[in-house]
Amino acid sequence: MKIMFMGTPEISATCLRRLVADGFEVVCAVTGEDKPRGRKMIMTPTDVKRAAEELKIPVYTPKTLRDGSFDSVLEELSPDLIVVVAYGKILPASVINYPRYGCINLHVSLLPKYRGAAPMQRAIMEGERETGVTVMQMDEGLDTGDILAVEKFPIGPTDDFEAIHDRSAEIGSALLSRIIPEIERGTVTPIKQDDTKSSYAKKVEKADCKLDFTLSAEKLDCIIRGVTPIPGAFAYLDGKMLKINKAAPTSGWGKAGEVISLDGTGDGYFTVACGEGALRVSAVIPEGKGKMTAGDLIRGRKIKLGDILS
Repeated sequence: MKIMFMGTPEISATCLRRLVADGFEVVCAVTGEDKPRGRKMIMTPTDVKRAAEELKIPVYTPKTLRDGSFDSVLEELSPDLIVVVAYGKILPASVINYPRYGCINLHVSLLPKYRGAAPMQRAIMEGERETGVTVMQMDEGLDTGDILAVEKFPIGPTDDFEAIHDRSAEIGSALLSRIIPEIERGTVTPIKQDDTKSSYAKKVEKADCKLDFTLSAEKLDCIIRGVTPIPGAFAYLDGKMLKINKAAPTSGWGKAGEVISLDGTGDGYFTVACGEGALRVSAVIPEGKGKMTAGDLIRGRKIKLGDILS
């Protein structure tokens, strides 16, 4: 079976490497164009492009798939199956319907919940205790295709986006390797999604990462973990942004956002009162600085009892 792979970020590259390692015939990788990144805005390839070049797989970076210009690539390579993992572009019907076995997509949620752009982040932010990965047969809708395979796993009380991302990549890549031979044999039974149980995981914006200390400590903990390490949850202290990298709910009371206790010994911590309970903060990134412990922040006299985070 000839496979065309489409994807862009790190999780996609993990899946591509797994398919090649497991002996699948990947005829090409389709990914996003190089983009300027970093402070120096250096043109940088996608994770999938780097992986494909390491694996000696041809790479295509079309600006769009919707104008018919990609049809010649399909005709030349004649893939039997297209595997899509976080590609980032909409596939037209002409692409979806071209391969003998169609297009399959690895989506990092338990569909039909959390369709859309940020399923891992939103699941954590909403306090879910379980998530997973779903392989679906693609159609022209947004993550609405028939379900071919699902693998569930728990979200632990300290799991952040990075942890769930890495777990999803590992489990998802293995699930793809398992299901593709079943697709070829025709032994998979597609299951229709129940649209009445669907939800949408919209892209995480800066406003979603701003901490509102009138919320409960439990809710704020979920938000922090859902956007750590990137883009990062934040508040303002003395007019400067303070990202909070690690925190945990605890007991305590005071004005919302008030620093009600602190300890500058060792790694240290400071406690911030919330609408319900309090947050014990242990790692931060001050504006213009690198990541540091709460103890470092306290010893640098950048935070004190009674300060207000807003």
